[in-house]
Amino acid sequence: VQAPEFPEFTAKVQEAISSLGGSVFPKLNWSAPRDAYWIAMNSSLKCKALSDIFLLFKSSDFITRDLTQPFIHCTDDSPDPSLGYELVLRKWCELIPGAEFRCFVKENKLIGISQRDYTQYYDHISKQHEEICRSIQEFFKKHIQYKFLDEDFVFDVYRDSRGKIWLIDFNPFGEVTDSLLFTWEELISGRNLKGEQGEGEATEQDYPVFRCTNSKVTVQPSPYLSYRLPKDFVDLSTGEDVHKLIDFLKLVRSSEKNF
Repeated sequence: VQAPEFPEFTAKVQEAISSLGGSVFPKLNWSAPRDAYWIAMNSSLKCKALSDIFLLFKSSDFITRDLTQPFIHCTDDSPDPSLGYELVLRKWCELIPGAEFRCFVKENKLIGISQRDYTQYYDHISKQHEEICRSIQEFFKKHIQYKFLDEDFVFDVYRDSRGKIWLIDFNPFGEVTDSLLFTWEELISGRNLKGEQGEGEATEQDYPVFRCTNSKVTVQPSPYLSYRLPKDFVDLSTGEDVHKLIDFLKLVRSSEKNF
């Protein structure tokens, strides 16, 4: 069986990669294959050829969800709109994980900011959290507030060593987007958010809640580690698929009888 070839598409993608410096960060309309970084030779999402992109996309549950169930968490009754998929390529930049932040906006108000790489402790975030929060709030008011098409959304930013804020991406406001150090229940309801503000912070109108990992004791393993295992193994370990668990127990019982 001969694999299909797409010479025109391949040439266009390679031309785009070359124009962006030879290395790119790939994604579809919504998601990037962050859960599949482990399968790449460089253990990274850095791609230099279309084959690198194909490998990541084929191995990613996030990309599969975008292709098969893009509206799984939508709550309106309207039929799913026709959707044209786009391959998005961005120039590769080496970003420091401890400088990325996720921001949650509800009704055009910035209600929460979370450390993006919440599995690690970064001393500078704990020490500078008020300054970081203030600079992100100013960036939001100047460049984003009332300019985005929706009033509920999530956006990611990067704060460089000079304190300048860079916009990375936008995401849907809902369960399909990782809430990191928040829960979607509190983000949607607004409960447990106002009570976290300090006395000085509470005096400022619409001041967002800022959350970060405050101690090395709370450091956690990467949430993407589970994607390295076959899904059947994960379902068995968590008990999410009862039928698979029953089949597994029957297999164990049968093997015990044979001994």
